[in-house]
Amino acid sequence: MQRIVRYTGSGSEETTDVLVEEAPVEFRLGGVPIAVLMRTPGDDENLALGFALTEGIVLHRGEIRGVRLVEGDNQGDRYEILLADDVRIDPEQFRRNLYTSSSCGVCGKASIDAVRVAARAVPEGPAMPASVLHRLPATMQPSQELFSANGSIHAAAAFTPAGDLVAIAEDVGRHNAVDKLVGNLSRDRWPLTDLVLMVSGRLSFEMVQKAAVAGIPIIAGISGASSLAVDLGEEFGMTVIGFLSENRFNVYCGDSRII
Repeated sequence: MQRIVRYTGSGSEETTDVLVEEAPVEFRLGGVPIAVLMRTPGDDENLALGFALTEGIVLHRGEIRGVRLVEGDNQGDRYEILLADDVRIDPEQFRRNLYTSSSCGVCGKASIDAVRVAARAVPEGPAMPASVLHRLPATMQPSQELFSANGSIHAAAAFTPAGDLVAIAEDVGRHNAVDKLVGNLSRDRWPLTDLVLMVSGRLSFEMVQKAAVAGIPIIAGISGASSLAVDLGEEFGMTVIGFLSENRFNVYCGDSRII
């Protein structure tokens, strides 16, 4: 809890507020640090799995044997991404040039080419009624527990084409929320071609790329999309939807999936 002074039209008062926690986590590959992310602590193993998958470090969930907390270090949370016995990867090619802030997706990448990770064109389906899309924000909101407590956090949720909520993740970083969600879902299925991704912010290139790598054909956000995000969505045959609410939404590409 944080002491604050709250100002309203009728004056001011001393009270307390809940702050979202933000702290660094380091991921290692073969003992080599490859990234430091600023995230909301918790669900770190799923974050590591999702990060490894959506950043193209591995191409399939089966290439990761597990995620292990590095013990005996009081400088912050550190996790080792454990590869399957038959997988060999040079960690140096994935080492970021600087830490990744909670608002950053491709920070530290050496070049734009480095973020074009191994994504394939997604399947033609599924079809989704417009009436179902309108319901997604209201369906997602009650499950945003951290947002309800402080309002300063992002969410990413997976739905079926029928509008059923499959899973949700929250984090101070919108990219981290997607990675936590993908990491969680990857434990039972891969790729995620039968799901719809909904995010609580804008649709940037990195967000669409993460969805593409996971095989998710439809991505929607409550805000707009960038030009590069739409270009990438068109390239991989995805449906990119912005400004989704109960009253409206914009389809930037892939409108054939909306019925």
